[in-house]
Amino acid sequence: MTSQESLLPGTRRALLHRIAVAQAEGRAPSLVAAVARDGQAVWHGARTSVEGHGPDDDVQYRIGSITKTFTAVLVMRLRDEGLIDLGDPLEKHLPGTGVGEATVAELLAHTAGLAAESPAPWWERTAGSLRPELSDVLGDEPLRHPVGRRHHYSNPGYTVLGALVEEVRGVPWEEALREEILEPLGLHRTSAQPQAPYAGGWAVHPWADAMLPEPLEDLGRMAAAGQLWSTTSDLARFAAFLVRGDDRVLGAESLREMRTPAAPTEAADVMDGTAYGLGMQIQRRDGRLLVGHSGSLPGFLANLTISVEDDVAAVVLANCTSGPLLGAVGADLVRIVAEAEPRIPQPWQPLREVDPTVLELAGQWYWGTQTFGLRVSADGLIALGPLTGGGRRARFRANGDGTWTGLEGYYAGELLRPVRRPDGSVSHLDLGSFVFTRQPYDDEDVVPGGVDPQGWRGIR
Repeated sequence: MTSQESLLPGTRRALLHRIAVAQAEGRAPSLVAAVARDGQAVWHGARTSVEGHGPDDDVQYRIGSITKTFTAVLVMRLRDEGLIDLGDPLEKHLPGTGVGEATVAELLAHTAGLAAESPAPWWERTAGSLRPELSDVLGDEPLRHPVGRRHHYSNPGYTVLGALVEEVRGVPWEEALREEILEPLGLHRTSAQPQAPYAGGWAVHPWADAMLPEPLEDLGRMAAAGQLWSTTSDLARFAAFLVRGDDRVLGAESLREMRTPAAPTEAADVMDGTAYGLGMQIQRRDGRLLVGHSGSLPGFLANLTISVEDDVAAVVLANCTSGPLLGAVGADLVRIVAEAEPRIPQPWQPLREVDPTVLELAGQWYWGTQTFGLRVSADGLIALGPLTGGGRRARFRANGDGTWTGLEGYYAGELLRPVRRPDGSVSHLDLGSFVFTRQPYDDEDVVPGGVDPQGWRGIR
């Protein structure tokens, strides 16, 4: 259960008000939500049309495409174990699909060019037994775009990834999911089939306050794209994992990779500030970077939203086909907590040990005439960025041989190499062939192209 006392009364009321408005205006039979902060669930709320009954954080709802994030974690585990590479063409591991040119990474990022849906009939409202083979899911013409050219969301693409997991592991997708993710993380109320107590799915009439039950279908081969049922409690725990990692399942570095944009951005995406990583949706809203995933199936809506910087996550689930805009609700729940009770930073801690060869790099550097500063932090990283205005900045991780690798931005993956003089002192920094010197264009420094021998001068 959640610890309701860990949020202030005013914050809890604001959260309840937000989901109450969403349930009422969205005409949802029920809507449940949870907020996690610092890796722990701190609030749960529910609104329902059934008098005297409020679903708690143990009631299952279908979570639709949030399932894709679970599938992506399974694939990343294969990569981290060395069983596959993200650059591998599908044909290497799963031959004969007709889409073998697409790489694993392209399938994860929805850039493989596959169709958005499987061939008719509508897979979400028909039995999975109608599509027993992968060829039934892909159809005769599985591609809609050239492979790798654009982001095109594809449910069959994640069906293929589920089949990849089964091929490499030698067990059904559901079994791999349970053994490799659900059990280690303690997600005991997340399952491929509904387990009581669970909510029924409903369609709400668009022009009348009337409801119709939606069919409950087993998606069969399409399971890896949207089959799962879960609770707000389990998804709050899953959100904490997606931020921190768990070495029993997937490390923090691989999860950071999943949260990094991997798909080409289209004009429409630039306008609304959205992107896609490896099994995770990314958006910028109200100045806050949010990651997670949405989900929907007939009768259900779901959303998982995380602000890594604020260490706040929100889960929102509803049992209606359409209605409340859960993405906006989730973002608002994160914002309410982050603004009302901003994260208190950990106390500053100095370095435990000071390496003089690293400390020697700290301070002011010049790239041409632009001034940069290099800082050494207690987490073992160094950070290089302009001292004024905008520009390229990045953190770097030590490689153990005196060089450093960029972790983000323009310098992600680039090598920073301190170049030393014969006496061992640092002459300059070589960063992907760019030279950073202690003085701007000093004639004693190694500057590509040389320095005018007459030096700096005024107007003549």
